Amino acid sequence: MENVQSEDEVLENGTDMHMIDLQRDANRQISDLKFKLAKSEQEITTLEQNVIRLEGQVARYKCAAENAEKIEDELKAEKRKLQRELRSALDKTEELEVSNGHLVKRLEKMKANRSALLSQQ
Repeated sequence: MENVQSEDEVLENGTDMHMIDLQRDANRQISDLKFKLAKSEQEITTLEQNVIRLEGQVARYKCAAENAEKIEDELKAEKRKLQRELRSALDKTEELEVSNGHLVKRLEKMKANRSALLSQQ
């Protein structure tokens, strides 16, 4: 009978040891998973902060781009206005040069006529 009892105790102790090992494994896995969960939550928080920061940058860049486009449009309008003024000024200059040429010819004719009149007297 003693032999049977010791076999039962060995089986019971073996089963207890096996259960303890299983419990340790389960506890270790739980700890690992808790650590991974905490790490993942921390990573999520970091990523959310990055998203917020990047959204702020996007908003600033979008505003800057809109302002740059507005300034570009204003500069284009100013350039067109200045080009119109330049063409007008060049046209006026050409007109005045032509007029000046006619006046110089008239003056030369008048001088020639005056010289001719003076030489006849």
